[in-house]
Amino acid sequence: MAKTCWPYFDPEYENLSTKINPPRVSIDNTSCSDCTLIKVDSMNKPGILLEVVQILADLDLIVTKAYISSDGGWFMDVFHVTDQQGNKITDSKTMEYIEKVLGPNGHRIDRIKMWPGKRVGIHSIGDHTAIELIGKDRPGLLSEISAVLAGLQINVVAAEVWTHNRRIACVLYVNDDITSRAVDDPKKLSVMEDQLQNILRGCETNDDDDENKVARTSFSMGFTHIDRRLHQMLFADKDYESCGLTSDSDHSPPSSKSTVTIDRCEEKGYSAVSVRCKDRPKLLFDIVCTLTDLQYVVFHASISSDGPDALQEYYIRHMDGCTLDSEGEKERVIKCLEAAIRRRVSEGLSLELCAKDRVGLLSEVTRILRENGLSVSRAGVTTVGEQAVNVFYVRDASGNPVDMEMIEALRKEIGHTMMLNVKKSQGPAVANKAQGPEASGWAKTSFFFGNLFERFLA
Repeated sequence: MAKTCWPYFDPEYENLSTKINPPRVSIDNTSCSDCTLIKVDSMNKPGILLEVVQILADLDLIVTKAYISSDGGWFMDVFHVTDQQGNKITDSKTMEYIEKVLGPNGHRIDRIKMWPGKRVGIHSIGDHTAIELIGKDRPGLLSEISAVLAGLQINVVAAEVWTHNRRIACVLYVNDDITSRAVDDPKKLSVMEDQLQNILRGCETNDDDDENKVARTSFSMGFTHIDRRLHQMLFADKDYESCGLTSDSDHSPPSSKSTVTIDRCEEKGYSAVSVRCKDRPKLLFDIVCTLTDLQYVVFHASISSDGPDALQEYYIRHMDGCTLDSEGEKERVIKCLEAAIRRRVSEGLSLELCAKDRVGLLSEVTRILRENGLSVSRAGVTTVGEQAVNVFYVRDASGNPVDMEMIEALRKEIGHTMMLNVKKSQGPAVANKAQGPEASGWAKTSFFFGNLFERFLA
């Protein structure tokens, strides 16, 4: 038999261009008086803009301005950023992290170990199981989901929950309480899947709007960034199809109002996408993520925030080099961007709770919220060491503004086992009495998450 010979390809060949022209990262605190400039220069590659924006979003940095250019073989970005308090980035650990992950050796760094957060376990396949759920939303659904996991002695280590257009999408990272490792018992996995599926099916209807939207439960390795995965799940669920309809937009909160237009740029052969909406954290990530997953390439972009509003302009082409010429394609992209903007918007109150991590904690907290007439529109669960930090964006189950008397009853029921901080979220959905003397008293039970993360990083 003749011996077949195959050409040899050096596995380092793909990284050759990066080695010849390594990325350069500059953090400048002197050029601007009110913000930090982060400059990134590198060889251009697919998805690089989303990668950079994702890192800034994970650090909870606020992007006030940005200039992006990746036409040709080189990628050049300038970001004007501040922290959550509007200050320059002066923390040495944060600056060191940015330089490492965006620098020449960024692809070799285990980012999960370097920076804690909601992405606990995304690459730790041996320690956590990722559960993805999507279905029709209803009051108390998150409480039922967490009760099933608690009953099976499964601990929720990290989670993110979004609701949009009467649909709910969840990504939960869990482990077995007995082994503190991923749930690998086939029988336990089967029971968990059946019970979760039954809960999701229980709120499905035969309405025409939902006939093609089936509740789903799945287990995954969790390689995809959790926020990007939620966007992908809701997109696959076609939650964007209701965006822009009169019946939906009439009841949408002011913070979700947006204007998206698409024009053709004849001179350069691009499609120009313009987005105007109320500014908020991670808006840039949500839009870039959506364009990337729709298979569009951003060649140039300009981002700016003027007071409470944001203007973002993108010059894009499809991956095959085509522009958006048909009206149907333009309409689809506009609806998808509007949905991406609105998925993370939450009006009303945010409740931040901290307690010692244990099985059933999420179930207990969500049960208390449900029994006090509060509906969860968005939630985030993070575990740092032995501490569980849960953030819930809540509204009255009937859709009315949350009464602070209800929050007072909630605080009494939680007692001294958890630390509670109540904040007014985006928009005017809090009852007027929240502005009275009672509101100032919440500082006594507030928990400062930044201090906790600083101790964890030390």
